[in-house]
Amino acid sequence: MPAPTTRPQLRGDYGMVASTHWSASATGMSVLERGGNAFDAAVAAGFTLQVVEPHLNGPGGEVPVVFQAAGGPARVLCGQGVAPAGATIGAYTALGLDRVPGSGVLAATVPGAFDAWMLLLRDHGTMGVREVLDHAIGLCERGYPVLPRVAAAVESLAPVFGRHWAGSAELYLPHGSPPAPGSRLRNPALAATYRRLVTESEAAGAGREAGIDAARRAWSQGFMAEALDGFLSEDVPSSTGRPQRAFLCGQDLAEWSARYEDPVSVRHGVHTVHKTGPWGQGPTMLQQLRLAEALGTGELAGSSREGADPDFVHRVTEAAKLVFADREAWYGDPDHTDVPLEELLSAEYARSRAGLVEDAAASLEQRPGAPGSRTPYMPPSYLPGKAAQDRTTGEPTVRNAADPADRRGDTCHLDVVDARGNMVSATPSGGWLSSSPVVPELGFPLGTRAQMFWLDEHSPNALAPGRRPRTTLSPTLVTREDGQAVLAIGTPGGDQQDQWTFTALLRILHGTEDLQEALDAPMFHTNAFPSSFHPRETVPGDLVVEPEVGPETVEEMRRRGHEVTVAGSWSLGRLAAVGRDPDTGELRAAADARGAQGYAAGR
Repeated sequence: MPAPTTRPQLRGDYGMVASTHWSASATGMSVLERGGNAFDAAVAAGFTLQVVEPHLNGPGGEVPVVFQAAGGPARVLCGQGVAPAGATIGAYTALGLDRVPGSGVLAATVPGAFDAWMLLLRDHGTMGVREVLDHAIGLCERGYPVLPRVAAAVESLAPVFGRHWAGSAELYLPHGSPPAPGSRLRNPALAATYRRLVTESEAAGAGREAGIDAARRAWSQGFMAEALDGFLSEDVPSSTGRPQRAFLCGQDLAEWSARYEDPVSVRHGVHTVHKTGPWGQGPTMLQQLRLAEALGTGELAGSSREGADPDFVHRVTEAAKLVFADREAWYGDPDHTDVPLEELLSAEYARSRAGLVEDAAASLEQRPGAPGSRTPYMPPSYLPGKAAQDRTTGEPTVRNAADPADRRGDTCHLDVVDARGNMVSATPSGGWLSSSPVVPELGFPLGTRAQMFWLDEHSPNALAPGRRPRTTLSPTLVTREDGQAVLAIGTPGGDQQDQWTFTALLRILHGTEDLQEALDAPMFHTNAFPSSFHPRETVPGDLVVEPEVGPETVEEMRRRGHEVTVAGSWSLGRLAAVGRDPDTGELRAAADARGAQGYAAGR
């Protein structure tokens, strides 16, 4: 009999949407029902996520997208904004900083999400700006139900909002107190921003594409950029009230735009897996696939909710340590640094690295490789004594009671497929409510993605003007031998994204065809490498598991030397996935029950 699942895998032939919030999935499905394609639906769902998951993303953030238009090749859309012109290593060190802060306007990069969504809509969608923004506008104006996690985030941030961030307090502390879970929260300022973008687009009066470009100009060179420039022209308080002068300005927005790129891809059996370039952590999944081939990990994957093979957990974890050590040593914006990607993704390199994995013992070391006999960069390691519960999930966690705004940011995810075979996987993030003060005129805060840079010129991910920070955002697209898309999958989770998604992907490619079954199986991850987020800590030997892996597996991992933390049940990951069988036209979808908010919709 098939393994029990929390929900049924959805099956149909019209269209499927899966995301980390039911409202976004419903929005996407509504767009499909109105005759839109997968790209229209993805864009509309993305804007809805900015409203209903404000603790995880917002208009001030960014989005990478991996997609395939029916009949075309897999492509990447980079919606990752760059470091401002004034953001140099010297500028930060002159302020007495050795790392970019995790909150406040000093960590802001160019907001990239809006331009990316609009570019995708213009080139691959069928609808206009009004049609993809109307759901988000309605939620802003009528109000949306406050998730328990949103309420908890606002409650922890209330002292910062009340004392220092007036714009945030006006929006998130209605009547002077945090909103209760289940209450409705409105954002009239953001609704007005969206409505003005619609007005600007329709005033162009020269067709759909011209209207979309008009909205893009209004964002990067018009009223939005002007409002942001005015807000940042004066000191802005940090979460402790200390005045900060942002490096970001309106000119930085005017000089940047989203762009398309070829994906980085690896063949795995009869499938090819497509990811972003090394300006994201996407290639880590491809390196893990190579190591799985060398170690024979796939045959151990399984997908049962009733346990996990200890050899599978051990090999996946040890391989992840090697791969993420390589991430820190070699990954960065390939426009500005020489990333030896061909060597890192080669089967020969994987075989050499697989020899470091001992089946009987966990490694406690950072062991980056040396492709081409080059010397790897070794970043400083920080271990500030985190509490175990603060490293068990990918959700934002308060790690410093003296600075509740210094939260580990997380993200959202969405996948869409339509009957024609158009498929989209996107991971919007950044600009969350704890990042910096809300700009009162616009209704959203800026992001803090610059915290992912190292203030070390020797790092491949060194801060410099015009560079993309190496992010954790990592959507995934899978095609089969004839090049047709068959799977889109992803999850929130910061550094854990390409661990949880990789585990689920192995289960799908080597075990079950039931997407929900693969997502429901027990999850685990390691933090035994430098975190991408401030304060960039490392936890050697770390292994976090859900109790559903089974007590025998937990004990065996400890026997092999892993520092095991048993997290809460159903606490690791919030995966979403859609699939398509090109031979029959059948579509499938699933969403993780973890978090009690992600859902799939389709027919």
